[in-house]
Amino acid sequence: MTRRPSDDATRRRFLKAGAGVGIGGLLAGCAGDGGGSTVETSEGGSTDAPTGTTEPAPATGTETGTGTETGTEESATDADGGRYSVTMEPVGTVEFDAVPETWVPYTADYADMGVALGQADGLSAIGVRARYGTHHYEELSGVSVDASELTQLWQDGTGKEVFYELDADVHLIDPNFVVNRLGWSESDVDEIRGNVAPFVGNTIFTRVYDWHDYRYYSLYEAFEKVAEVFRERERYEAFASYHDEVLATVEEALPAERPDIAVLYPAEIPPETFYPYLVGEGGQSKQWRDLGVGDALARNGITDAQAGGGTVDFETLLDIDPDAIVVRIQGETSEEYFQENVVSHLEDHEVASELTAVREDRVIYGGLTYQGPIIHLFQLEHAARELYPDAFGDEPLFDRDRVSAIVNGEF
Repeated sequence: MTRRPSDDATRRRFLKAGAGVGIGGLLAGCAGDGGGSTVETSEGGSTDAPTGTTEPAPATGTETGTGTETGTEESATDADGGRYSVTMEPVGTVEFDAVPETWVPYTADYADMGVALGQADGLSAIGVRARYGTHHYEELSGVSVDASELTQLWQDGTGKEVFYELDADVHLIDPNFVVNRLGWSESDVDEIRGNVAPFVGNTIFTRVYDWHDYRYYSLYEAFEKVAEVFRERERYEAFASYHDEVLATVEEALPAERPDIAVLYPAEIPPETFYPYLVGEGGQSKQWRDLGVGDALARNGITDAQAGGGTVDFETLLDIDPDAIVVRIQGETSEEYFQENVVSHLEDHEVASELTAVREDRVIYGGLTYQGPIIHLFQLEHAARELYPDAFGDEPLFDRDRVSAIVNGEF
């Protein structure tokens, strides 16, 4: 389409992107795949098979809120609160002349980061509503996002027109993601970046895409960059400090013996086959790394579905026989739904019922793929209780009031 005359150019809250960095050289990689499939749940959410141009995977390590990787990136701000810049691969340096008021992520990890920084009012869209765990905010005072009011970017594809309509001040999206996963061209990215707003983001939920040949960021490193975009350094540091406190408490309570788990994504409900997700360094696996688990799939040579691996059936799982089976389902999923459609099905299945994890009642709900700093705490708490009930029991793993206070700027 033809962009309307830029009579709002003086309102636009960015100046230029990628000083000395050409987007063409950064967008090398495979073209978009074919379409993916979806499994609807009774809760109105959906689970996506990780094949296709929608989204979703993982590789080991530890992560702290305040730790940073070695790198040459710097973000500059001026003293009077005016013009400033943020540098993040793969886009390079983006300059702003004012803090963005409206913003658009694609994946919910970046949406959650913005909310954690007190920017919920400016959030206007999300890739797929069902993949954003806004229900977790219900436990936090003064924190809420109504996903039904967010524009859904994915409508049998994601075109450029919706970005013009939203007219956001910044897109917290890795441009390589929209090229390699959503099927955009490099010129499409350049058009939206030049006519609407810059892209600032890095695909962090997984580390298996072959086109991601530039620096990765941990969840908290990416969170820090988002904090620079919104100029919320103090709020970020408060959140990162509390995250480190929670992790220290978890590490003290972890038992010496840790299970080997298999993280699986149902190809259908009730499941007969699954897409395997390895426990890697991506943001989607952070809670499992925090809990020190082993990866039964990786140890048995299974390839991550997002890296081109196929499905696994119950016979394959029986050969692996993991200590615990973690079943990931997108959207808000009730305990009743999970028990009825997953656990009971495995218990009644001729082959699945022979699995150690099924016999020992260690089939657990694995949560959502996309987690920022808030959703991670909830998913860490759930995973800790399920995997180590003797160590963590039913007590809250983190203080809801403390998190609420940080998000609301009371720190």
